[in-house]
This record gives sequence, C-alpha cells and structure tokens, in this order.
Amino acid sequence: MTGCPARYDEELGYWIVDDPALAREVLLDPETFRPDNAVLAHTPLSVKALRVLSAVGFALPPTLANNAGESHRPIRAAVARFFSPARVAAVEPLTRSLTASRVAEAVTVLARGGQVDLVEAVAAEPPALVVLDLLGLRDVDVPALKAWSRESLELFWGWPDEDRQLELAHSAAEFYDWLRSRTTAARQDPGDDLFSVLVDLGLTDEEVCAVGYFLLIAGQETTTQLISTAFHRTLRPAGSRAESEPGDGVEGAGEHPAEVVEAVLREASSVPTWRRVTAQPAVVGDFELPAGAPVLLGLTGRGGPADLAFGIGIHRCLGAGLARLEARVALECAADLLSAVHLVEEPPMIELLSFRAPQRLRVVTRSNTSDN
Repeated sequence: MTGCPARYDEELGYWIVDDPALAREVLLDPETFRPDNAVLAHTPLSVKALRVLSAVGFALPPTLANNAGESHRPIRAAVARFFSPARVAAVEPLTRSLTASRVAEAVTVLARGGQVDLVEAVAAEPPALVVLDLLGLRDVDVPALKAWSRESLELFWGWPDEDRQLELAHSAAEFYDWLRSRTTAARQDPGDDLFSVLVDLGLTDEEVCAVGYFLLIAGQETTTQLISTAFHRTLRPAGSRAESEPGDGVEGAGEHPAEVVEAVLREASSVPTWRRVTAQPAVVGDFELPAGAPVLLGLTGRGGPADLAFGIGIHRCLGAGLARLEARVALECAADLLSAVHLVEEPPMIELLSFRAPQRLRVVTRSNTSDN
C-alpha cells in the first residue's frame, strides 16, 4: 500500500483507504459504510468447501463485527459485560501467572542450550486461557482452539487454493460443531458463561455460534499475534551487535513495555486493515465510490493513533483493554529473557488480508549463537 489516502486496488478488489483521518470517518459512519463484508471469505469458497461447512449447518448471521442492524446493540452489550474494565483489571494476576510460568519453562530450555519458539512457548496459550476464564468457559481443548483459530483466519482472510480451502473448511466445520454442542449444553443446563448469556438473550443457535466463532478467535488469537509482534520488535538477529551492548540498535529496546505495545499498535498492529462496504454512493477523500463498493481501511502504520488499531465507533474492539494488558504483561514477564537471546532467523510471517504477525520466533541464548 502506498501513501495515497484512497485508491482502487485491482489486484485486491478493494478501494483502499490509507489516510487515518479518512479511515476514522468511514468507521464512524456505519450507515453509509456498512460492516456486511467484515467476516466474508476474502477468497470465494469452493463448492467442496461450502459442502463441508453446510454439512454442519455453518452460518454467520449478523451478530457483532458484521452487524449493522438493531440486534447489534443488545448483543454487544451482553458480550461487553465480560470485558468490563473491572473484570479486565482483575484478570491481570492470572495473566501474569500464566505468562511467567511459560517464560520460566523457556528459560530452562534455553539454559540447556536448546532453541525456543517464543510464539508457541510463551505467546500462544495465555491469551486463550485468559479469555476462556473471562467468558466462564471450562474444559476447552486449548491447542484445538488455537488450531481452529489460525485456520479460520486463513480460510476467511487468506488466499488458499481449493485443496487448502477444503482442509481449512474441515477445521472450521469441526470448530462450528463444537460451538453447537456448547450452545445445546447451555440451553439444557444454563449457567453464567458466554453461551448461556447469549441463549438467555433469545438468540438463535446460529447467532450464538456466530458470536462464539469470531469472539473466541478475535479474543485470543489476535492478542497472541500482538504479543508476538511486540516480542519481535525487541529482538535482533544472531550475530548483530556485541553482547556487551544489550539493547543497542534494537528497535524497542529501553522502552517501557506499555510504550512498546503502543508503538506496535501505531506502526505494525496484528490487525492492520479492516473491511467495509458502501450502502450507497459515497465520497472518500477526492473519490466517489458507487454503492456496493468494498473498502479496505488501513488501521496501523500510517501515522494514525494507536487506538485506531482497535477500530472506533459502534464496532470498536471490545477486547482493546484486555489486549493491551496482556501484551504489556507478556513484555514485563519476558524482559530478562528477551534481553538474553538472539533470533535464529528472520521469522516467517502470517500474511493475511487483515492479519499480520510473526509465525514463529525461534531464539537461542547469545552464548549459543554458534548453534545456528
């Protein structure tokens, strides 16, 4: 993407809005710029993939991110209660404990001369365990949830070919089937968890599953990606600079963890873009867009405020405060580890339409760089 405030990208098939002020205007006008395409598959799904999803009744009716109707407000209010400032603040000790234990395990492996992938070892599971705790969900297979999440992001925001789509569709169908089972259990034996609250709200099974589907992805996988990006910002490749000069030449070194998080949100958030579609002819900058024009908004890395990474207006991310807290705590807990290691390689990246982060961060201690 260039610095042009708005333009049409033929390869992507979207009107690109790079200017932060214009992106903000678009987000604050949901009647003109609707969220109907927010969770549609960027790469049209093949017939085979659709059949797999159809077999489990997979459906994503308007609920949260893709909802511009009257039902949005009560659904959002019900979910927002799980992410109140008080509840988020109260979960910091759990976040710290989960992260610190994983950092300690990583330090042990590194001390023995091994390599550690900081994404898998430290960043992956704590956000999932924390959001499950906040949502009152127990007995969840966290590795399965992580795999479902990554694969669903690729299915809906990636460029998979038909064979890969079929694999991803089977994963999404498995996830959706699990969501249906939790919805059924909530109807039979209601409690105070997410599914019970949504059932009590009067939502259909499909609506409950749709909320659960993307909330359980967005509520933890994007935070894992934010933490991974923040870790990457503080690391350097093996062989760079002298060990006697910790922090020298390292972008992010010496910054307070909260400052690193804000810098990442401004410059390289894990959610760099988001989608809208025009409900009627509209003007963006100097361009006139027809009705039905798909729009891709640049949220980060274009000189805008850090807060824009979470959106603005009625669809602002409900987990913004939680994500900031978890990323800050991760950097605090891993500070000593990060200052003592080198990257083994420049990491491969997750490169999706609206998600970007290091896929892995393999590190060794500086004394073991010869093992590279």
